Parts: sequence; C-alpha cells; structure tokens
Amino acid sequence: MENAIEKLLYYSRWLLVPMYVGLAGLLMILTITFLVELTQLVPLALSLSEKDVILATLSLIDLTLVGSLVVMVIISGYENFVSRIEIAEKDDNLAWVGKLDAGTLKLKVASSIVAISSVHLLKAFMNVDEIENGKLFWLVVIHMTFVLSALFMAAIERYMIGGGDNSKKAGGA
Repeated sequence: MENAIEKLLYYSRWLLVPMYVGLAGLLMILTITFLVELTQLVPLALSLSEKDVILATLSLIDLTLVGSLVVMVIISGYENFVSRIEIAEKDDNLAWVGKLDAGTLKLKVASSIVAISSVHLLKAFMNVDEIENGKLFWLVVIHMTFVLSALFMAAIERYMIGGGDNSKKAGGA
C-alpha cells in the first residue's frame, strides 16, 4: 500500500506537463501581442514624440521580460520537477538549464518581477501628469514590496546555503 502511494505521488509530477504546455501557449500570445504592438509602432515611428517612443519601448521591454520569465519557469520547472531536458544538439543547449534549483528559480522569478515592476513604475513616471498621486503612491509601495520581498528571499537563501545551515558545511545531509 505504502509503495503504491509513493509511486502515485512520484508520478503525479507529470500532471505539471499540461501547465507547462499552457505556459508555452501563453508565450505564443505574448509574442503575438509584442508583434502587434511593434507593427503598430513602425508606421508611426517618424511622427511619435520622444516620450511616446520611450513609452512604446518600455511596453515592448515589459512584454519581453514577462516572456523571459515564462521561459525560465517552463524550462527550469520542467527540469526540476518533471524530467531532465535532453536536447540532441548540444549547440542549442542553454548554459543555465539544469543548474537552477528551486531556490535559485524563486530568486530569478523575484528578480524578474522586480524588473517588470520597475518598467511599469517608469512608465507611470513618464505619464506623471496624467496619474493621480494616490495611484502613483501605491505603485511605489507595491514596487518596494516586490523589492523587499526579493531581498528577503535572497537573504534567506544565502543564510540557508552559506551561513545558517551548518549541516551542509559539516558534510551532513
């Protein structure tokens, strides 16, 4: 009975695969959105103000950062929780594949969220005249919450790996 339960739990990791495939579909939607925004921008390129060009650029950067985050979650999540990714052509292999553990992945995700939040905040500051002070205040508060969360996660991860967990230093399990 115990063996059957353990096998069921172990093989249940494959239930994550449809989620990763769904995220790949979301990546396609992000790519289409990016291309639509870019194609709408090109005909207007010569008539846009510097501010509008910067805002459009920030929107495209935002989509790219979100897409990169999705790729990182798909690949490292699959690697960590489902199965090892073995690419036939070694030239096509990404250097970080197989090197991100769950803790490092959390830090990368937190850093990406801070970067995405930074882009949103910068876009808000570019339109500071059109945004009410209360909304701007909350954007800054939310951004700082992301920053502090990422810093605390990094500190905890560093403590667990380096300073606080003596069992790893002493060769314990």
